[in-house]
Amino acid sequence: MKRVSLGSSGLLVTPLGIGLAALGRPGYINLGHGQDLEGDYDVEGMEKNAHAVLDAAWGSGIRYFDAARSYGRAEQFLSSWLRTRDISPAEITVGSKWGYTYTADWRIKAEHHEIKEHSLAVLQRQFQESDGLLGSYLSLYQIHSATNESGVLKNDDVLTELARLRSSGLRIGLSLSGPGQADTLRQALNIRFDGELLFSTVQATWNLLAQESGEALSEASETGMGVIIKEALANGRLTSRNSEASFANKRALLEEAAAYYKTSADAVALAAALNQPWADVVLSGAATVSHLYSNVKAVGIKGAALADDLLRKMKETPTAYWTKRGQLAWN
Repeated sequence: MKRVSLGSSGLLVTPLGIGLAALGRPGYINLGHGQDLEGDYDVEGMEKNAHAVLDAAWGSGIRYFDAARSYGRAEQFLSSWLRTRDISPAEITVGSKWGYTYTADWRIKAEHHEIKEHSLAVLQRQFQESDGLLGSYLSLYQIHSATNESGVLKNDDVLTELARLRSSGLRIGLSLSGPGQADTLRQALNIRFDGELLFSTVQATWNLLAQESGEALSEASETGMGVIIKEALANGRLTSRNSEASFANKRALLEEAAAYYKTSADAVALAAALNQPWADVVLSGAATVSHLYSNVKAVGIKGAALADDLLRKMKETPTAYWTKRGQLAWN
């Protein structure tokens, strides 16, 4: 997989990256997450599994790895993998995120799995934690799920601190969530320090069901921002695991496209994101080696037949999509 530029950030990524949201903690909202872990929630066992998936990603040519402070031990697992494999920082691009604190205490059922706070104190604490684990590997630090409601893009203290981190050579990005992604991104496009955009990258949800952020992501790409796509499989809803009766017609469309391309439904869904002209890197959220290898097949899928039909027939309204996502059970 050839490395390409992440917008004009100066960072190099591969078209497919891997996010560690499902690898660093025993509970997550992806369909079948518990099945993926096979009931082995021991820290040592989960680290071994994470390393196996990261090895598969590396062997498949993936060179962008994305974590967050709230992904349980994701940064720790990534750090131990990088060092035991003796990978040079020049060979890889690593991003992480701040703004949520992991609070599940390694439990699958918890009152709160993570707590959001976009304050200066949290930024300073979590950056020290991320830097302590990832050190020279960390090249991109992102606000985790910036929204209008959190007020982070109007917090002068936080923005000034992010600008200070940028001046040290770190690239600064933001990730988005919810039906207001486009509005939040357009706010971010107006934030400048020393005459330059503060944010070098944006990470947003875009998939066949949730397409509403596409126009704003195109605008961001035109300014030079690097675009990272997350949740391209809609937390498993765009895979063969989605057996809901209400999804039957859309699943049939996915399976028809998969048969046409002689591949799997997940590869087709990921390819839809990879084929967007403004997408620099699309994240696989695989929690097993077999799922990672299935996801990687997406890189070779091209063609208008994929985009024209599925994009038109698969999309949901933002309200419907985000309501459904909010109902997914931690497992």
